[in-house]
Amino acid sequence: MLEVHRTYRAKIRNHSQVAESLDRHGWSASKLWNVANYHSREVWEETGEIPDHEELKDELKTHPKYKGLHSQSSQRVLEELAEAFNSWYSSDDDRDNPPGYRKENYYDDEGRRVHEEHPRSTVTWKQHGIRHDTKNNRVRLSKGANHKEHPKAWEYILVEYKTRPGVEVENLQQVRSVYDQAKERWELHLVCKDEIETPDAPGPETAGIDLGISNFAAVAYSTEDADLYPGNRLKQDGYYFPKEIANCDNSGGDRATRLHHKWSERRTHFFHSLAKHIVQRCVEKDVGRINVGDLEGVREDEDGASKNWGKHGNLDLHGWAFDRFTSILEYKAKVEGIEVVEVSERDTSKTCCVCGKEDESQRVERGLYVCEDCDAAFNADVNGAENIRLDLNQSNSESSANLGEDRSTGWLAQPGVYLHDLSHGFSPREQVVDCKP
Repeated sequence: MLEVHRTYRAKIRNHSQVAESLDRHGWSASKLWNVANYHSREVWEETGEIPDHEELKDELKTHPKYKGLHSQSSQRVLEELAEAFNSWYSSDDDRDNPPGYRKENYYDDEGRRVHEEHPRSTVTWKQHGIRHDTKNNRVRLSKGANHKEHPKAWEYILVEYKTRPGVEVENLQQVRSVYDQAKERWELHLVCKDEIETPDAPGPETAGIDLGISNFAAVAYSTEDADLYPGNRLKQDGYYFPKEIANCDNSGGDRATRLHHKWSERRTHFFHSLAKHIVQRCVEKDVGRINVGDLEGVREDEDGASKNWGKHGNLDLHGWAFDRFTSILEYKAKVEGIEVVEVSERDTSKTCCVCGKEDESQRVERGLYVCEDCDAAFNADVNGAENIRLDLNQSNSESSANLGEDRSTGWLAQPGVYLHDLSHGFSPREQVVDCKP
């Protein structure tokens, strides 16, 4: 059996009755985050090391702010902070800043700050803090010790929820209360565990995926087919939202928050839509294994120095979410019985997938790859995807023997192109979209 976790969004039916309690816990989560952030920075300055989540738990479990949430909820806040510090510390990018403090500033009409508040942070309840009434669609969420002002019967928040039709909430593992800034109300994210029969792989074929900037993904199949997925939508959002956020004046804190939220949702929707479409195409083509380029170190050159991709290229590269998309793809592929494997991308962009000639100058402008040895000309991103499919750097790979064979190259030059629409997902286009290196 295959264990999967599904997250369902639910509307809170008794919002007016529980909003105040959820507000308090959301503010408590922000306060604990700030306390832990301050402690982490102090340890970092004294020792040069950033404490992990276990060290944070040991140090702060007796702190008054820790008691503002159920113990497991407090632990999750500390885990999130440790994850944020690790992500920042490992990025090795001087444009990154360490995790900041959670606060919202409010200004008067003349732009003077009048007061500061903690924002409503997401609160996560794990199994020990949840009691689920499946018959009446209700969950009891344990309060933090600091918020148990009432008798024992009021030591929890009783939330009535409503999901979309056809959803049955069973085997509840986690409940997250998430504040929707645009709607100014809370909603629940219900994480459920499900077991499904492990599916057989659709077939024995292999696909390769090359992740990039202009084309977010290029996919090559062993059936001599290829698809391109331009990242136009992500790039447009990447230019639009930061400008709009920067244009928010001092009194526009709420609007900036809503813009951040909308930008994040659109990016997440793109990743899920793309992963779903690629997996569907793989099922159609009897693919049982997907090779994805391992992009570790993509921001550095051979000497370890940061690569310069130009003003816009650096911005695009900084906004890439390699690991996040790969995780979504792996999850959706697993449900279909497809294995996802990360393989080395070394030299895949400058090696001809037809004859094996390696020459960096063969990749020319506008994404055109021209091989001087075999006179082949094709899309550079598709060439990289095909080399990833062949697992070029695996010396004992049986697929590597295909290099040098007399093969058709038309599909390498004319891949299918799928563009993203917010309403309908990905739909095919006949024209080929160029790829910049």
